[in-house]
Amino acid sequence: MTKYTLETKLKAVQEYLEGKDSYKGVARKHNLNTTMLKKWVRQFRKNGPTAFRQRYTNHSLEFKMDALNYLERTGTSTTETAVVFNIPSDSTVWKWKQLFDTGEIDALQQKQRGIHHEEERTEESACTRLFRGITSGE
Repeated sequence: MTKYTLETKLKAVQEYLEGKDSYKGVARKHNLNTTMLKKWVRQFRKNGPTAFRQRYTNHSLEFKMDALNYLERTGTSTTETAVVFNIPSDSTVWKWKQLFDTGEIDALQQKQRGIHHEEERTEESACTRLFRGITSGE
């Protein structure tokens, strides 16, 4: 799976949202899959430029259950649920659902990791700064 830079994601989304080209045209220009671009646009519309910041998250059981309850209650796809809850990958939601459906609720418990909240704030502000630079033409 190809990893795309934050700048590529923001530029492609901006080009589409500004009406410079169609999904297909923007995707072709940036060598992307059209489905991927559509997902990025949905994520951006829902969460703004922070939708693409790298996250080293450790979601609580309550958060995971909220996402799974939303998925069940609304009948949305795992992709749409991931967008609504700003989860980077829909496969994460799918994995949570599989664990829950097979009764492995303990596997949904938080894992201990060494993340510093200061790093998250710095990453978020860097993401926002990059977005502002792209939109202002810097």
